[in-house]
Amino acid sequence: QLSGRVGMIEMDLASGRTLTAWRADERFPMMSTFKVVLCGAVLARVDAGDEQLERKIHYRQQDLVDYSPVSEKHLADGMTVGELCAAAITMSDNSAANLLLATVGGPAGLTAFLRQIGDNVTRLDRWETELNEALPGDARDTTTPASMAATLRKLLTSQRLSARSQRQLLQWMVDDRVAGPLIRSVLSAGWFIADKTGAGERGARGIVALLGPNNKAERIVV
Repeated sequence: QLSGRVGMIEMDLASGRTLTAWRADERFPMMSTFKVVLCGAVLARVDAGDEQLERKIHYRQQDLVDYSPVSEKHLADGMTVGELCAAAITMSDNSAANLLLATVGGPAGLTAFLRQIGDNVTRLDRWETELNEALPGDARDTTTPASMAATLRKLLTSQRLSARSQRQLLQWMVDDRVAGPLIRSVLSAGWFIADKTGAGERGARGIVALLGPNNKAERIVV
C-alpha cells in the first residue's frame, strides 16, 4: 500500500538467534534511531573514565537545529551529558544529539566506535538534521536490520558496557516519549517495550525496540 521498501529482524535477546527476518541485510537510513547507539558510545566513554554523565555542557543559540524541544529551554544554564542523552532518546532532541556527537568525535568518531565493537556495516556520515535525507540508494547514515540488532544486543547484554551503563541505556529507551503511535499503541497489556523511533524525508520511518511478554525484554526488533 505504501509502495515502499521494508526490512526487519526479530532477534532473541539472550541467544542472538534470528527469529524472523525480511531484507535484514539491506541498508536502510537510521534517522533518529542512531541516537541509541550514540548514547551507547557516550556511556562507553563514561565506563572508560573519559566522560561523566554529570558534566555540564554549555551551548549557544547557533548550536540549535530544528526540533530541539528540551535543549532550546536550557540556553542559559546548559545541560549535563546525562540530560542530553535523556533528551536525545526520550524526546529525540536533535541539538542534544549533535552536542553529544561532538563529544565522541563526530560522525566519524561514532562510526569508529561501531567498528571497535564489531559492527562493520553501520555508518554515520552527517549531523542532525542532514542525516535524515534518506535518499534511495545512498549508503550514508545507514545500517541493516541485522547489524543494528546485533549492535543493540552487544550494548545491552555483553561486556561492551558496564552493567550500570546497560541499565541506564535501557531506561532511556523505556522512557521514550515520542513513540506512542507506533508499536506502543498496539502492544497487549503486560508487554515490555523499550524503543527509539526515527523519521526522515520521503516517508522514511524506522524503529528499534526491545519487546517481551510478562514485562520482560526477550527480543530485539528492528
